[in-house]
Amino acid sequence: MSHVTQVSVEEHRVADSEAGPYALTTGPDGALWFTLVHSGRIGRIVPGEEPTSHRLDPACGPTIITPEPDGALWFTEYRADRIGRITTDGIIDEFDVPTPGCGPFGIATGPDGALWFTETASDHIGRITVDGHITEFPLPVTGAFPSAITAGDDEAMWFTLNQGNAIGRIDMNGAITLHPLPTKAAAPVGIAAGREGTLWFVEIAAGQIGRITPDGHITEFPLPDRTARPHAVTVDGEGTVWFTEWGGNRVGTITPDGSLTVHDLPTPHSEPHGITVGPDDALWTALEIGALARITPANSAP
Repeated sequence: MSHVTQVSVEEHRVADSEAGPYALTTGPDGALWFTLVHSGRIGRIVPGEEPTSHRLDPACGPTIITPEPDGALWFTEYRADRIGRITTDGIIDEFDVPTPGCGPFGIATGPDGALWFTETASDHIGRITVDGHITEFPLPVTGAFPSAITAGDDEAMWFTLNQGNAIGRIDMNGAITLHPLPTKAAAPVGIAAGREGTLWFVEIAAGQIGRITPDGHITEFPLPDRTARPHAVTVDGEGTVWFTEWGGNRVGTITPDGSLTVHDLPTPHSEPHGITVGPDDALWTALEIGALARITPANSAP
């Protein structure tokens, strides 16, 4: 894994500052797709071209977006209690989650080809097939606020419990295991699969990056700025772990031994949220100020 020591950052305006992007992902069409949570839109941009967007219910709160093997992109509608699907040519379908007031948030494709999602306000993990059939699995705790979710290398989904202070695992049969965090009130949010079966997550309240192995062993790495409020995490093609610091206006990287490097973003108070590898193999992050930032290593050392 390389150690990124310097980066170059370019900002690309995609929305008004009041409608800034929240999460983003690379679609099967070679474009970046992103959610505009405040204006109820799904945006699309090909690097180097002008952005476009697709209108939803303005109050639905589109949140996390992910590609699916059926060639479409799926997203959560946090305020409308729906799961949405959009094709690359802009055709939208929406599916109501059975539990009212559930607040769907994280979503990711599972090893079974279905989409798995978190229900922040109802303590469930949901599963939706590509034809719209939804199953809900109750958590063994209440008030846990399940947040981000990702597929592990072990034929299971892993998720963060923001208020439950734990990392959860659910297998394809719905069996759930919870792993409490060593740090109290850490408030984990983003989670991503790394190499050799490990998963990486961020602790927004504790100002730490965490790592969990498939057998549940957790290691926590404090950030230089414990008030940075890390928010999202992703792993690039080289295995480097990248994360955003929402409160610190930075992006950072961490190596398996815990070596941390953080990089200031050029615009003050830009509030970086989601982060992903783009179709051009650069890192892209969503900025609350109405832009996407393209991040490339200026130099690296082994």
